[in-house]
Amino acid sequence: MEIVFPVLLIAVAVIAVVTLAKSVRIVPQQRQDVVERLGRYKRTLDPGLNLLVPFVDSVRTKVDMREQVVSFPPQPVITSDNLVVSIDTVLYFKVVDSVRATYEISNFLQAIEQLTVTTLRNVIGSLDLERALTSREEINRHLSGVLDETTGRWGIKVTRVEIKAIEPPPSIRDSMEKQMRAERDRRAAILNAEGHKQSQILTAEGEKQAAVLRADGDRQARILQAEGQAKAVRTVFDAIHQANPSQKVLAYQYLQALPQIANGSANKVWIVPAELTKALEGMGGALGGLSRMAGDVPSPEASDGASQVEREAAEAAQAAAAAAQEIHDEVRVAEAQASGGKGPQGLPAPEPVSPSSLLADPADQRERG
Repeated sequence: MEIVFPVLLIAVAVIAVVTLAKSVRIVPQQRQDVVERLGRYKRTLDPGLNLLVPFVDSVRTKVDMREQVVSFPPQPVITSDNLVVSIDTVLYFKVVDSVRATYEISNFLQAIEQLTVTTLRNVIGSLDLERALTSREEINRHLSGVLDETTGRWGIKVTRVEIKAIEPPPSIRDSMEKQMRAERDRRAAILNAEGHKQSQILTAEGEKQAAVLRADGDRQARILQAEGQAKAVRTVFDAIHQANPSQKVLAYQYLQALPQIANGSANKVWIVPAELTKALEGMGGALGGLSRMAGDVPSPEASDGASQVEREAAEAAQAAAAAAQEIHDEVRVAEAQASGGKGPQGLPAPEPVSPSSLLADPADQRERG
C-alpha cells in the first residue's frame, strides 16, 4: 500500500497537467485555429488565450491569415500561332475565411495552382506570340478576375497575379533579335538621312544668305566708290573753275606731261608727225579759247610771277622738243632695220620746234599770218 499510493499520486498529477494543457490554448497574432468537438466543427479560436474542453475539443487546422506568395514552376503553353512558350507566374493570396478554406476544399494551394495553369493556357491560346509578349497587363487582369471568382467560395482572396517570364523557343528568340536589330538599323539609317538632309538644307540656307549679303555689300561698295569718284571729279572741276587757269599754265602742264608719256614702259615706238608744232599750237589755241569763254583773265596778283612761269615753260618746251627729236630718230632707225638697210623710208624729218612757238598765243600767230 505504501508503494501504490505514491504511484497514484503521480498519475493524478500527470493527468492534471495533461488536462490543463488540453484545456488551455494560446493562439498567436494573424492566425486562427479551427476547433472540432467530437469530430464536428465547434468554433474558431482567435489570437490570444482560449479555453477548451479537454479530451473533447481538438484543433483541426491552424490557418495563417497573412498574405502569402506562391511561385509556380514554368508551364508550357501553346499560342494561337502554334508556338510553345514557357510561362512563369507568381500568385499573391490570403485566407479570409478559415472555416471554408478548411472544409470547402482539401488542398486550396494545389487547387489554385491548377486553376492558374488552366486559365493561363486558355488566355494565351487565344493570342499570338507578339501579342502575348506585349499584353502582360491584360493577361494578369484576366487571370486575377477568374481566380478571384473561383477561389471566393473557398474563403480565399487572390490579390494579385503576375507573369514573371515568358520564354519563347531559342530559334524564335534568335529571329526576334534579328528582327529587332534590323528595325533598329532601319531607324538609325532614317535618322542619319534626316540629319544629313537637315544639314544640307541649313548649309544651303547659309550659303544663300551669305551670297545675298556678299552681293549687297558689293553693291553698296560700288555705290560708295562711284559716289566718291563723282565727288572727286566734281571737286577737281570746281577747283579748276575757281582757280581760273590761263592758257600758258595749261600749255606748261601739257609740256610737263609729254616726257612722262614718252617714258612709259608700254610705249615701244612713237610716231611723231611733222605737224607737231601746229598740233601744239592748235591745242593751245583751243585751251585759250576755253579760257576766254570761262572769262580767264589773269589777275593782277599773278602778273608778278609771269616771267618765272615763262622761263619754266621755255625750258619745258626745249625738253619736249629734244624728246620728240630723239623719238623721231629711233623711229627712223627702226624703219631702216625693217626695210633691210635700203635706206630710211618713212616720214620726212620734222621742222625744228622752237620753245617760243610753243608758248606763243595762237591768236597772235593768226594776226601775223
